[in-house]
Amino acid sequence: MADRALRGMQIGAKSMESEDGVVFADRYIVRYACANGHEFEVTLSTEATAPATWECRCGITAELLGDTVEDDEPKVIKPVRTHWDMLRERRSLEELDEVLNEQLALLREGRLRPEGAYRKG
Repeated sequence: MADRALRGMQIGAKSMESEDGVVFADRYIVRYACANGHEFEVTLSTEATAPATWECRCGITAELLGDTVEDDEPKVIKPVRTHWDMLRERRSLEELDEVLNEQLALLREGRLRPEGAYRKG
């Protein structure tokens, strides 16, 4: 089987998908320059605001060339939700106390194994 060649179109060489009826998003190009003298272009959507810095291929932060447009409204930063916060959204302290007591009773009866009891040292 390996000695026979596949006939027809080359695998992966061409796409069978056409671009008919596809509407591309409006785009614009911004230029950046880094301290090592590299200049490069980045294509962005017209709905996106160009960031003031971009990481260059050499790893150094590159600065935007030209004018920058600042956002008028600051972004709302949500506070970090911990596991405890999410748990408290679903259950009250009384419910949590009840679940804890049930689990402790099962552990004391030997119906649950303590953490790490399944591990072999």
